[in-house]
Amino acid sequence: MPVVGFLHSASPESYTHVVAAFRLGLSQTSHVEGRNVAIDYRWAENQNDRLPALAADLVRRHVSVIAAGGPIAVRAAKLATSTIPVVFVVGADPIRLGLVTSLNRPGGNLTGVSFLINDLAPKQLELLRELIPKAKSIGVLMNPDNPATETDTNAVLGAARALGLELIVLNAKTESDLVTAFSTIVLRQAGGLLVVSDAFMFDRRAQIAALAARHALPTIYPLRDFAVAGGLVSYGSSIAEAFRQQGVFVGRILKGASPADLPVQQSTKVELSINLKTAKALGITIPLPLLGRADEVIE
Repeated sequence: MPVVGFLHSASPESYTHVVAAFRLGLSQTSHVEGRNVAIDYRWAENQNDRLPALAADLVRRHVSVIAAGGPIAVRAAKLATSTIPVVFVVGADPIRLGLVTSLNRPGGNLTGVSFLINDLAPKQLELLRELIPKAKSIGVLMNPDNPATETDTNAVLGAARALGLELIVLNAKTESDLVTAFSTIVLRQAGGLLVVSDAFMFDRRAQIAALAARHALPTIYPLRDFAVAGGLVSYGSSIAEAFRQQGVFVGRILKGASPADLPVQQSTKVELSINLKTAKALGITIPLPLLGRADEVIE
């Protein structure tokens, strides 16, 4: 029975539905966990310095494929092996991250799925502006350890300049950092907050939504999972769909496909979710045109 190594920087508790989507993708290529494929899970629990050792352990186990989620985990897998196929999911340009040299012909042992993040910053700020039209400054919360941080920052800064907004950049990579960041943004009297996609942020989405509610801070998030966890509004790609596609890629490689010949899949499904319960608690009336554009309204 072939073994798939599943490597991620976060913790398993908050990724249950994501793993289910990955298994669904595998099943769509006739691979069912426990029946004709085994999955060996390695979670770093947001301790990124553990990732190289976890990746090396999977290599020692001679797994058939490594499925890696997030730029840091993918880089660890890339450094650990140049022969075992690695299928990634990242929310950034894999060429800019140095994972592949071409989207159409990756050429090495890496291929996978990228989903829209950076390109959505202008739209996310526009949506937040619709909700809080009088805001002059917006906070941006991101993880400084994420390799895509510089690109994310530039994308958001460019979008803010176009809208005439002042940006307050806040970094967080631990739970205590989150508390400090929210205290800072309230002290700076920002009108709202944009959370940049990252595995740590995703893992702490309930805490972030609770902090935003406690400080009465209108916040937009990159994934619907944040809105489901109590966030005000989210606009971004479907992470579950991206991991389903990753599962399909892994299944194709198990059937004999070479990662060098599998073009990187760009997941383009984007969804707008609005949490009306949170909006009511914040005293925000969602404009009807915005409600009409929503893919999901959480009541």
